[in-house]
Amino acid sequence: MPFLGTAMKIFRNILIIASLFILLVLTVLSCQPERPQYIVSQLYEETLEALPSATPYDERPVYEPGTLVDYIAQSGDSLELLAWRFGSSRREILFHNPDIPKDITTLPPGYPMKMPIYYKPFWGTSYQIIPDAVFVNGPDAIGFDTKAFLKSTPGWFKHYRGPVDDQSMSAAEMIDHYAMNYSLNPKLLLALIEHQTGALSNPQRDKASEEAFLGFQNQHKGVSLQVSFVANLLNDYFYRYFNMELGAIHYKDGTMENVDPWQNSATVALQLYFNDIYEAEIYKRAIGPDGFARTFMGMFGDPWARDLTVIPGSLTQPEMRLPFQKNTVWAYTGGPHSGWGTGKPWSAIDFAPPLPSQGCVKTEQFALAVADGVVARTGPGIVMLDLDGDGDERTGWVVLYLHIAEEGRVKEGDVLKLGDRVGHPSCEGGRSTGTHVHLARKYNGQWIPAASEVLPFKLSGWIPVEGEKPYEGWLKLGDILVRASVFSDAESMIPADK
Repeated sequence: MPFLGTAMKIFRNILIIASLFILLVLTVLSCQPERPQYIVSQLYEETLEALPSATPYDERPVYEPGTLVDYIAQSGDSLELLAWRFGSSRREILFHNPDIPKDITTLPPGYPMKMPIYYKPFWGTSYQIIPDAVFVNGPDAIGFDTKAFLKSTPGWFKHYRGPVDDQSMSAAEMIDHYAMNYSLNPKLLLALIEHQTGALSNPQRDKASEEAFLGFQNQHKGVSLQVSFVANLLNDYFYRYFNMELGAIHYKDGTMENVDPWQNSATVALQLYFNDIYEAEIYKRAIGPDGFARTFMGMFGDPWARDLTVIPGSLTQPEMRLPFQKNTVWAYTGGPHSGWGTGKPWSAIDFAPPLPSQGCVKTEQFALAVADGVVARTGPGIVMLDLDGDGDERTGWVVLYLHIAEEGRVKEGDVLKLGDRVGHPSCEGGRSTGTHVHLARKYNGQWIPAASEVLPFKLSGWIPVEGEKPYEGWLKLGDILVRASVFSDAESMIPADK
């Protein structure tokens, strides 16, 4: 019995010491700074075994004309957009949803509606690949560290370095460069690279395959140019659907599908993109739950579990003025055209100061702030004016100024008031054959078309009107259209050919 008592005491002391040790370890660990947790690509199958399976091609019934169906408003929806998708009209949608104000601009995401639908044959898949929130470089990308993420992966891509716009950049720098300028989520670009090439999970680099790195045999040869080409293409597809210009997918075998009316812009963009590079069976897998969606979720978690709002309900543009001094006359040299790159959206318009000759000549004139804001970023020819004042161009309204000369240009962090000087128009940054300033808008990282029916780029009362081709549009003030020169106040203008 004495032996048993002694043993019990020893055992009890061991338990106390062990408990104190565990408590000490937990205390030390709790004091360590939290590190970002990334799911490395090679662990996809282990981390995704529990994901539910789904079919990407759920059949929808053949609806009788005008049948009311349930619909939940998504980010960026407007009555005009929904009328186009469902084959209905703004008036009919308002009739069946009397609580919606007649003058509403954008619809609040998550708002339940009754939608009158008019059936189209050959509807495509209803499966949504990713939300718009992880397509654009908006609030979802805040806090994401591209360099840290790549460092956590075992693939060769993190060691890549190559030329980007006459500079040598690392893989992380390149991704951030294109993500920022095209306003695409860096997670989207990384997931596409991994899904198509395995470069983030495979340590073995095959330089012979990099000329057509992302599958495009064209003049955009090499890793960085392929990424740039794809960024431009993705934007073009996303905004063509968002701007009611593209409602069907034409496949390589000659067949066609109408886009499902419940679809979102990000999914349609990826469907069109994968149709460019894959044949039928591989394409169907890529756009389904076991394709790109699985890759993205394996790398970054469930994108549907986060905030899905990019464009909120009842969004309006803050008041903005023309970007030059009162009682001066500038030329409206470019109607709506691409904000960045060569595709859609046509979010930009151009103004040129009075010049002694054509071409890239210096000017003493200044481009002015169209509203109060803070300079979120500058670069070659670039000034990003952040109107919500938080200094992050991924949130709120932001105005891009392009072709601003470095000499006399504002600096990052400068606080500007309406009418303050931004810098001299020039040919610096991008491509330009004449001195001018290029303006475009974003909201929460999503480009807003200049001639949007819902949110036009209104400057001192003037509203852009699209032409049949880029640069060929007009400025409109009431019933007056001009294509040449405008005063900086909304009451006067110099008429142009109509």
